[in-house]
Amino acid sequence: MSTSNTPADDSGSAPISLSRVRDLFARPARIAGSDFLRREVASRMFERLELIRVAPPAVLDAGCGEGADLALLRQRFPQALLTGLDAAPAMLAQAAQRQRNAMSAMDRLFARLRPGSAGAAGEGASLVCADFARLPLAPAALGLLWSNLALHWHPRPDQVFAEWRRVLRAEGLLMFSCFGPDTLRELRQAAGAAPALAQTLPFVDMHDLGDMLVQAGFATPVMDMEMLTLTYDQADKLLADVRALGGNPLATRRAGLATPTSRQRLFDGLAATRRGDGKYALSIEVIYGHAFCPVPQARPQGESVIRFLPRQQ
Repeated sequence: MSTSNTPADDSGSAPISLSRVRDLFARPARIAGSDFLRREVASRMFERLELIRVAPPAVLDAGCGEGADLALLRQRFPQALLTGLDAAPAMLAQAAQRQRNAMSAMDRLFARLRPGSAGAAGEGASLVCADFARLPLAPAALGLLWSNLALHWHPRPDQVFAEWRRVLRAEGLLMFSCFGPDTLRELRQAAGAAPALAQTLPFVDMHDLGDMLVQAGFATPVMDMEMLTLTYDQADKLLADVRALGGNPLATRRAGLATPTSRQRLFDGLAATRRGDGKYALSIEVIYGHAFCPVPQARPQGESVIRFLPRQQ
């Protein structure tokens, strides 16, 4: 994984420290409390996938985390060569353990007798530690690239899309989800009272992500979004779930511990956002995208044509 920090620019990037992201996910138990959200979004992604006819020989889960989606992808594509990739070694260790727990004694016997045969029906996925934007894969190696709530952890989504385009074969499918700009808006509203404690990621807008897909060479991307609202009786629980989502990976985050006064200001700011029923709300904007890798259109001179769509206003 690269550990450089990238300043914000017109590409929609953010000053995210990739080394900080790796540290935030170094303790899987710390983020276990947010798994309910990843499972819900995964189920909605699979509903969308059911509408698309695709039979990929090789599938990559980019940002596989603890590997829950790998088991679902194996069920959906039992004959595919399946790989899970994540930048955090601790998360991959969890994924490996999950696969071992899921295997029967007979499965484990066959795995020992047939080393290196991953991809046969019912077998686990290969697990790789790498950066999204530097995949250890050959060009046109994949038929499906899947990524669930992971893209927003990278400082350069435009470079990630270019790399994902490189490893997808012609007519290969990209399907992903990520957080949008209205995610945690209540926490940002409370930032007026305690900015040191409520600093959040500047999530990229859906339309900007669509533009990046086109610029990377994907054909007619389909983008949509939905708002999910989590409700809480106590502000402490809301903040615990925010921390469980991952934390603050910004290189520009404020260092040092919060003072009691700052913490109280944050609670006061959150109290001002309470709904009429007295509950605290936390907004989660989920962006869904899918796009195909186009088939090159050969011209008489041997040139290729790639169609770029104008930005939607």
